[in-house]
Amino acid sequence: MIKIALLGSTGSIGTQVLNVVDRYPDKFKIVSLAAGTNAELLEKQINKYKPRIATIADAKSLFKIREVPSETSLYYGENASLHAVTEDADVVFSAMVGFSGLSAVHYAVSQGKTVALANKETLVAGGEIITNLAKQTGSKIIPVDSEHSAIWQALNFNAEKEFSKLIITASGGAFRNKTLSELETVTSYDALNHPTWKMGKKITIDCATMMNKAFEVIEAMWLFNAPKSKIDVLIHPESIVHSMVEFSDGAVIAQMGVPSMELPIQLALTYPNRFEIPNNTLNLAGKSLNFLPLDREKYPCFAISEKAIEMGYNFPCALSGADESAVELFLQGKIKYTEIATYIEYALSKTDKLSVTYDNLVYTDGMARKLVNDLYLKRSK
Repeated sequence: MIKIALLGSTGSIGTQVLNVVDRYPDKFKIVSLAAGTNAELLEKQINKYKPRIATIADAKSLFKIREVPSETSLYYGENASLHAVTEDADVVFSAMVGFSGLSAVHYAVSQGKTVALANKETLVAGGEIITNLAKQTGSKIIPVDSEHSAIWQALNFNAEKEFSKLIITASGGAFRNKTLSELETVTSYDALNHPTWKMGKKITIDCATMMNKAFEVIEAMWLFNAPKSKIDVLIHPESIVHSMVEFSDGAVIAQMGVPSMELPIQLALTYPNRFEIPNNTLNLAGKSLNFLPLDREKYPCFAISEKAIEMGYNFPCALSGADESAVELFLQGKIKYTEIATYIEYALSKTDKLSVTYDNLVYTDGMARKLVNDLYLKRSK
C-alpha cells in the first residue's frame, strides 16, 4: 500500500487525488493532509481519511475545525505544511497553489522523498535548487501537469532520455478567439469560463494569459534538462494532444487523452502500472486536431516570461510572484485583464539580480508581490 502525504488537499488537484484513493482504497492510504484556508472541507477530509497529521496554513480558519479524530494531530500556521511531510510517506503529492508550495517540496526533497509535483511555482521559482537538491538526496520528482506527464510518458517514464524537441500544447484559454480590442473589456467571470478544462481560479486565469504555458516551459527545462531552444509551444484548441516529443530520426510521439487531470494524477501514483479510470476513454472518430502558432502580441505574458528566462537568476521567481499578485488583483476586479502583463513587466523591471538561494527566492517573491501592489496603490490614488 502506497502512503500519501497530500499537500493542498482541498484544491482542485487535491480533491482529485482523493478520488483516486477512493477508487483504489486497497492500494493507497492518506497519512497526512495539508490545506490553506478551506477549513470546512479539510475537516470533512480529516474525518473521512483519519490521517496521522493534518495542517492548515490560515490560523484564522482553525476555529472552524471542530471535530478531529483522536489519531490525528492538527497543526496550523504559515509553515504548518512541513509537518505534513511525514517520515512514513512514500509519496509527497504537492498540489498547493503558488509560491507557498516551495518550502514543503524543498523539505520533502531534502528528505529524499518521491514528490508528485503539481505545483508549478516550485520549479518556476526554485527549479535550480530543487533539481540540484534532488540529485544529492536521490529524491524523485514525478510530473503531474498534463503536459509534462505527456512528455514523461512519451519518454517511457525516463526524464533522462535523449530527444530533439519537446512540443507543449496549449488550449489558448478562454479568450483564444477574441481580438486584442475585445480583450480590453473582458472580466474575471469571462476568463474563468475555460472552454475545455475545469481547474482552479489562478491556473484558469493563467491559461487565459498564457502565463500557465510560460510556466510549463520553465518547468520542462528543469524536469527534462532541456534548453529553451529545444521547447516549442503550439495552440491546440481541442486539448486532446497533451504534448509531443520529437526524436533525432524525425519521429514524433504524442500522448493523447480526454481533457481531464484524472489520468496524470493517477499515473503519478501508479506508474509504471496503469489502472482503469472509468469513463475516461478517448473517441477520435469524427474529430479534427488543429495546431496553431502562439501569438506573442495577443499573449504578452508569454513574451515577458521569455525575457525572465533569458535573464535567469531570480527573475523567474519574480515573474511567478508578480503574476500571483496581478492575477489576484484581476480576480478582485481591481485591474483590467490587459493590465496583468503591465504589472508583471513593471515588477521584473524593478527586481534586483540575486543568486538562487532559498532565502533569496523568498525575498524575491515577497518583493515582486510588493512591487505589484505598490503600483496598484499608486495608480488607484
